[in-house]
Amino acid sequence: MPRHTPPLILPGAHSAARLEAPRAAAWLASWQAFVKVVEAGSMAGAARLLDCSRAQVSKQVAELEAAFGTRLLERSTRRIALTPAGQVFHQHALAALESVAAAELAVGNLGDEPAGLLRVSATLTFGRLYVAPLLPRLAAEYPRLSCELILTDQLVDLADEQIDLALRMTRSPPEDAVVRPLVTLERRICAAPAYLRAHGTPQGVAELAAHQTLSFLLTDGNRWRLTGPDGQAHTVPVTSRVRTNSTDGLLDLALAGHGLAILPTYLIAPHVAAGRLCPVLPGYRPHTPFGDHVYACYTPSRVRVPKVRVLLDALAAQFEPVPPWER
Repeated sequence: MPRHTPPLILPGAHSAARLEAPRAAAWLASWQAFVKVVEAGSMAGAARLLDCSRAQVSKQVAELEAAFGTRLLERSTRRIALTPAGQVFHQHALAALESVAAAELAVGNLGDEPAGLLRVSATLTFGRLYVAPLLPRLAAEYPRLSCELILTDQLVDLADEQIDLALRMTRSPPEDAVVRPLVTLERRICAAPAYLRAHGTPQGVAELAAHQTLSFLLTDGNRWRLTGPDGQAHTVPVTSRVRTNSTDGLLDLALAGHGLAILPTYLIAPHVAAGRLCPVLPGYRPHTPFGDHVYACYTPSRVRVPKVRVLLDALAAQFEPVPPWER
């Protein structure tokens, strides 16, 4: 690649489309969206790669074409193809995005001391329990470092939200990010002692149908999927008359004795130890759409950035060799 990429003037473009350098994060995001459309072969495929909506990708490409005054893509019901102008732009866009990533990395690697703003995203409950306590310690250890923690159960776009590191519970980690498994998760069926005294303790999966169950909104509230001690899979019909989109809310309902719930061991361990919750059918392992791992996800430009490295080290130390809820 030449040392200096010449200014880009697309064939047939207006003079306003002369781009000597990206001038805004939104503009860069549009370039990235275009490159992902070419890579995936469709708007929908690009949206999956970028963890955003198809409409957002389509809007970004349309804005590029309006700015350049020419079509970059030929669209049909079967496929998307580059126009001659699109071929020229694609080549320059790849080079520009590569240069931006290199610049971010070079600036982030100035010196070995973590510095600047560290933006972290995590799920509400896991982040509250196991990420939030780490950040004040890091800030105290590194005076030039400040931290922001975004707690949400929604997927965030690492680039658009300028997230340095995201912790995600998922079966399918993002393909366009660097992904590091942090800890394995387990879930258990549990209930409050008062509920079990009133309704009895199930002795087999067939008895679950006779109980009140509490379910997470994003799961199938009418079926629980379990693997038994012998490795056999079971799909069990259940009745979930109360459902919530909050893991903490599900815990509160279980503690109050309103039914059986499937909850992660990282959340229920102290309640089981204190006798506030009791495991039910402990030999059976529940399955959920959220996967069995927590992953640390970050963009390639942040691989060697000191502030990301120290957070990864702190997280690894917290969960290895065994996570704190199993000690």
